[in-house]
Amino acid sequence: MILETGRIAAIETEGLWVETIRKSACGSCKAEKGCGQSLMNKWDGHSAYIWVLLEGRDPASYQLGDEIRIGIPEEVIAKGALLVYMVPLLTLVIATALAHHQFAQEGITTLSGFAGLLLGGLIVRWHSWRTRLDSNLQPVLVDDSAPLHFYPSAEQH
Repeated sequence: MILETGRIAAIETEGLWVETIRKSACGSCKAEKGCGQSLMNKWDGHSAYIWVLLEGRDPASYQLGDEIRIGIPEEVIAKGALLVYMVPLLTLVIATALAHHQFAQEGITTLSGFAGLLLGGLIVRWHSWRTRLDSNLQPVLVDDSAPLHFYPSAEQH
């Protein structure tokens, strides 16, 4: 589980909007001074807003500006990265290969590759929209009142 600290930016009945500054990876490796990500974070300092489900918790117990911890399972990040990077790449390669095999002209092959890349991006966008409310893919609120259980306990077997 990747943990991040943020401040509550908005409170709704179903969840919280949490403002985080993208800095969790910075400072943890030796390439900090030469890292482009570190430089961009220092330069723009933009915050990211993340939707976190309350999962039955009372929204009245939270206040704007409260600092909370959220967690995102590594599996969600790994699968998401695989989807975001591999689907457009695969559609680009498949469209390029099909166009090259069918037409054998450089211009058509290049345009087909761009069309495949666009198609892959649209597939990722569609999948993202379709799974936007899936609670298994949402960040979770990490607090002491509702401890997280990642593995079944011995009593559940």
